[in-house]
Amino acid sequence: MPILNDFEYFKPTYVDEAINRLSTHKNAAILAGGTDLVVNLKQEIATPDAVVDIKGIDELKKMKFENNRLFIGSLITFAELVESDVVKEKFPLIMETCKTVGSVGIRNRATMVGNICSAVPSMDSGPLLCVYDADVFVKGWDGEREIPVSNWFLGAKETALKDDELVTGISIPLPEKKHAGCYVRLGRYAGEDLAQVSVALMAFSDNTYRVAFGAVAPVPIRAKKIEALLNGKRINGNLIEKATQIIPDEITPITDIRASKEYRMLMAKVMFERGIKAAVDRLNGSGPAYGTSLI
Repeated sequence: MPILNDFEYFKPTYVDEAINRLSTHKNAAILAGGTDLVVNLKQEIATPDAVVDIKGIDELKKMKFENNRLFIGSLITFAELVESDVVKEKFPLIMETCKTVGSVGIRNRATMVGNICSAVPSMDSGPLLCVYDADVFVKGWDGEREIPVSNWFLGAKETALKDDELVTGISIPLPEKKHAGCYVRLGRYAGEDLAQVSVALMAFSDNTYRVAFGAVAPVPIRAKKIEALLNGKRINGNLIEKATQIIPDEITPITDIRASKEYRMLMAKVMFERGIKAAVDRLNGSGPAYGTSLI
């Protein structure tokens, strides 16, 4: 399918140059991996008057771990995160999540920053970043901003990013306490399907927990009620059962072409139970290896 919409094309080599293009073209689109934008251009869902291709900006290609924080530049792909030794060693939950995104071809092009900028409810990065309490760094003519991921998602396909701003990267803190995690994703088939339901979980050595759901609300949901129930307690069957009973109070799934709301609700409970057990087992030195599908 060809792209029929006319637009100006720019390929800046510096962040400030990109911001200048965004500020002078109010209906500009940013091109990084292009896995969303190119499809939207072909289907005329997106009709920008300018496309700003940021792939030539070297400073956005950096990934570094320092001061117990992992910084992921805007052009870092999911494949690079999967293959990173630092991610495998210190952030295996990131590796596990990134391996579920699309196909190998998609992961070679798509970026985590692009994923959260698309802000589709089924994105995989949202729940992951929520349980890590990550921050999103953006830059515009008014300066730089550091936005907690809890304030990033404003609605389906809507974020806190302004028209003249560019995301420069994501900062993820490494928790100080001993911890383990699990990401469980349900799709209709293996490959490039979007998530029907997803849940990211973290378990800590002091019996505290973090839980976030995806694809069951307009934005990723940090399950604060479930966390309040679990915190300070050792996980057992009765506690898991009580937690699953709270899930309907946390999420608002819908019926669409991929699944009914009833099926999503049922599977959210199943996936939470499997995920919390796996996270605790991993914390205790057993459980499935990271990257093992629990569905």
